[in-house]
Amino acid sequence: MSPVVLPVNSYCWDDITDEFFKAVQELELGELFHDELFGLFEAMSAIEMMDPKMDAGMLCNRGNKAALTFDQAVDSGQLKVQGLTYSEQISILDSTLACLVSWLEGHSLVQTVFTNLYLHKPHCILDRPLKAFCICIYKIVDAIKDFVNRGLVFEEEDFQPTVYGYRLLPDVSDQRAVGMLREVEDELGRKLRGKPPPDPLELSELDDCLALLTRIRFTRLFYQSLCGLNRRENQTSGIGECQKLLATCAELVPSLLKTIDRGIPPVDNSSDPHGGPVMLGFDPLVNQRLLPPTFPRYTRIKTRVEAYQYLDDLLARLKHACKITTCNSFHSALDMFIEMSRSNPCIVSRSVMQLLYLPQCNRSSGNGWVEALKDAARAFISPPSLSPKSTLLSNPQAKEYVDSFLNRCVRPFSNLIQLCGHNRARQRDKLAHLLEDFATLQDEAERVDVFLHNLSLKSDTPRAHLACFGTWVLYHTLRIMIMFLLSGFELELYSAHEYPYIFWYLYEFLYGWLTSSLTRADTFLSEQELASAGSEGSSKSRSQRRAKPKKKRIRPYAREITLNQALQSMCGGYYKAMLGFKLDGKLRLPHPEFDCERVRYEHRFAPFNGLMTPPPVQHSEYHDMAAVLQQSGSTSLYLAGCKHFHQARAFLDTISSPDGEVQDLLRVAKTNFVVLKLLATGHKKDSLKQPEFDFSSHHHFPIIRIH
Repeated sequence: MSPVVLPVNSYCWDDITDEFFKAVQELELGELFHDELFGLFEAMSAIEMMDPKMDAGMLCNRGNKAALTFDQAVDSGQLKVQGLTYSEQISILDSTLACLVSWLEGHSLVQTVFTNLYLHKPHCILDRPLKAFCICIYKIVDAIKDFVNRGLVFEEEDFQPTVYGYRLLPDVSDQRAVGMLREVEDELGRKLRGKPPPDPLELSELDDCLALLTRIRFTRLFYQSLCGLNRRENQTSGIGECQKLLATCAELVPSLLKTIDRGIPPVDNSSDPHGGPVMLGFDPLVNQRLLPPTFPRYTRIKTRVEAYQYLDDLLARLKHACKITTCNSFHSALDMFIEMSRSNPCIVSRSVMQLLYLPQCNRSSGNGWVEALKDAARAFISPPSLSPKSTLLSNPQAKEYVDSFLNRCVRPFSNLIQLCGHNRARQRDKLAHLLEDFATLQDEAERVDVFLHNLSLKSDTPRAHLACFGTWVLYHTLRIMIMFLLSGFELELYSAHEYPYIFWYLYEFLYGWLTSSLTRADTFLSEQELASAGSEGSSKSRSQRRAKPKKKRIRPYAREITLNQALQSMCGGYYKAMLGFKLDGKLRLPHPEFDCERVRYEHRFAPFNGLMTPPPVQHSEYHDMAAVLQQSGSTSLYLAGCKHFHQARAFLDTISSPDGEVQDLLRVAKTNFVVLKLLATGHKKDSLKQPEFDFSSHHHFPIIRIH
């Protein structure tokens, strides 16, 4: 057999660089070249490959400097384990805390905290302050990771819990870690208090020693407060002590900020492969090989000033989160969770707040949740079936109905509490799914109410039970619907031309239904109070009843009803103002060829379609109502909107002890009243400029500005 002769491959390469750049000049800004073999996917891959910010391999291969391990850096003399000056230790401590803060903002441990080479082998450090600090950082990382994992309110953009094989020093107990820091504090304190030796320290060195002592004390107090909050047993008993530790820790932050310059500043090295400043004892590429084979995030380490400001805010948020233990009812706890969520808290404070509240409700068994929800329903509308003197629950079937309903309530209401711990973007998605659970709960509540009402009418002391549980569930359903719509403003999901039907839905339906449910609960509580007073009075003599002064009934929902009426009026003002802008051509509308308002409307309100109460409102109804209003002209619409804002202001003025939100709403209502008054008189009538919507005063209700 003759041997097979393989053809020799010959390539003829052509340099197309000049032709390529010449062709690129013909493309407009934003245009992409498309071919059968070069589509959008290939274009994105070409952009991302070999990008230093996205390609981990490029970062490792750039520059001539190789990343050194702890042992290699010590052997080469680039890393000192003893004889570090106070200034050097201060810079390492500050930079480590900056990396810790960067980790809390969603970056990975190996790109932040563990770029500190001293943390790789803390037991090999001979300088006691740095050694104790590094060991405590391990314990702080472990405590925070435990908070977040148990809180279950984090997403991948919030937090990365993976430790990439690092062991978080399980051999060092909490008491030992705190004891090491105390020993260092005592040692540094003796140097500051003791008599000057024959060769006294210079004044600047004493200041450096004091600055290092302050940082060690701050780290110890911070870790002790985390340990107190992380206590599994008797968690709420030590909250007062934790708050004192947090307050003391916060008092040290101004001193830390003033002494940042005591540390060695980072060296700005343009040849650094990471593209950032080089810090003493840190190598940003030491863990690059531990990253998964995907495009890593570009990590920007916080500055030292930013880090301490973040920690100061974190301490304030943790102190506020501790107040959840003082909430005696489910409704007050829910209000506090919602209020806390509006401030966009960090993942640590959100997780801590969940863990401080949920043990009170005994989340694992659900018994605590049932009791908490029973008390919540009783406080909201006082259903006769939950009254201690009620004979309804003596009926086994009635008791089974009520117990079954309350057990079904556990999952949706516990999910509502947990939902408030997620970030704002994730909350919107989860609110839409939660409405499905509340739709089922509404049907269950209606059936239980009808059964108990019919059973009550047959009893010796008939008391109406119609729609008690249903009103309670409806109240929370409406709050969820309103939260869902308002979150779109906060997340900047709506275009200005979508504002009319968003505010219309809030004005015509949701706030009206919410006020109605609160009024019904208020009326029912009044009737129950009168019935209870009548039954008690029948057993007393007439003279005793005359002598007893008549108590003024306290309306528990008066403030909330007034506030919701004000918000309803404000939504009506926005709705009619937006219709006026639309008539005057002051709103930028989508191109008619690519626009279908009905599709956008149905998309925005799609999560409401599964609810029976309130029934979903179709686009045709909005279109018809808006068309009738627009026939009156823009001037009439501006005047009508002006009246709505004036009415909102009047409602808000009647609220006693107004908080910050009420003050912000008053400012918005007053300003918009003036703006619409000017527009109604023809001010800026011929201006072609579009109105601006300023959300700086309030997240959901903007100030209208005209130019």
